[in-house]
Amino acid sequence: MSTDQRNTFLLAFAWLVAIVATSGSLYFSEVRRFLPCELCWYQRILMYPLVVILGIANWYGDFAVRRYVLPLAVIGGTISLTHYLTQKVEGFALFPCKPPVPCANEYVNYFGFVTIPFMALTAFVLITLAMLLIRTRPHNR
Repeated sequence: MSTDQRNTFLLAFAWLVAIVATSGSLYFSEVRRFLPCELCWYQRILMYPLVVILGIANWYGDFAVRRYVLPLAVIGGTISLTHYLTQKVEGFALFPCKPPVPCANEYVNYFGFVTIPFMALTAFVLITLAMLLIRTRPHNR
């Protein structure tokens, strides 16, 4: 597989992950009627634009998009990790959420560890890894 083919695959993969994460977020809030907490909103603010940014990058084959995507994905992943630890570690609350929805609230808990922030963290990590694996030419850096 050539570098361009690999990069194209990674870019499409990152876009697909962003689409699935955004769709899942909308499903939980609009279909299941789960109210997002404050940290959920911050994660959404960082994930939703990735659908558009990665979609445009896919259309144009712009592998240099990683310089714009990485900061959003890393910050989003950090917020997701903080949110997940708030849910799973007793007394871990760097940013206490305000009512009506506490950040420690777990709407879903699949297999005893997969919560909504865990799903978001997984998406941000996958996007980050895809962006780190994309190789750009020296003039695209």
